Amino acid sequence: MTFEAGGRLSIGAVEGEQIAVLSGAPEFASMQALIESGEAGLTAARAALPGSRRVALNEVRLRAPLPVPIQMRDALCFEQHLRQARANRHLFGRAPARIDPADVEVPDLWYRRPVYYTANRFAVCGPDDKIPWPWDETCLDYELEMACVLGRSGRDISVADAPAHVFGYMIFNDFSARDTQMAEMAVGLGTSKAKDWDGANAMGPWLVTADEVDPAAGLSMRAWVNGDLWSEGRSDTMHHDFADVIAFVSHAQTLHAGEVLCSGTVGNGCGLELGRFLSPGDVVELEIEGLGRLRNTIGQPCAGLRMAMK
Repeated sequence: MTFEAGGRLSIGAVEGEQIAVLSGAPEFASMQALIESGEAGLTAARAALPGSRRVALNEVRLRAPLPVPIQMRDALCFEQHLRQARANRHLFGRAPARIDPADVEVPDLWYRRPVYYTANRFAVCGPDDKIPWPWDETCLDYELEMACVLGRSGRDISVADAPAHVFGYMIFNDFSARDTQMAEMAVGLGTSKAKDWDGANAMGPWLVTADEVDPAAGLSMRAWVNGDLWSEGRSDTMHHDFADVIAFVSHAQTLHAGEVLCSGTVGNGCGLELGRFLSPGDVVELEIEGLGRLRNTIGQPCAGLRMAMK
């Protein structure tokens, strides 16, 4: 994980309720440096852990594992989410009534391509950070997602070779302003401010190396709001897996070590699918088996703040 103590960012490894601090070598300067150092860096980290300094988890501030990723993209890999979200467009006046998710028309292209958008890498926050309430939004939402972090660069990566490019996995919460999103998508270009404000992309609490977790194993995924269980899903319900995403995104384009690729929302993994939304002060907790639990609190709206629109 990346953590802050005494105004300084450091990296380390989780050991129960303690952090084994990694320091004293160039590859330990940051999480990005460790990733770029490849297998040699991980070997050095494992060798350094037994004699490293320990600090208690509750004595430091955990930050996003990659506080400013070099690039971020978010795909749409779960069919159930796509169907259920589109079935609820009536909540925003985009349809006369809710329809059965089974009757939602899914574009054929979606089954052939893991479509994605490029996220704001500067709008990242970490564990226990407060999420600013955006503008005059009334339907703020969470999204229960998994993210993979690339450990090797490459271009035109095949599906077969893609798993070797993964450094590890972490939890991702793509906070979304649904009022704004529904208005923007009518233009036909996709989302804009709906997923683009300071702190909208929460990730953490740590980054688990690929040798320790396998999304294909059907990891349980859950979300709580104020202690109440809202969402449950499984990682193996992805129509497009991470190998598919890596291969597609890398087509005619070089990907770099440290880039973050997200899965999109698991089925039942957001308020839009459930017909319920967040309120100021809510505590949102996402948990994925083997990846920990990511907690964030929703901030209060700024009095009188309105988004400038013509």
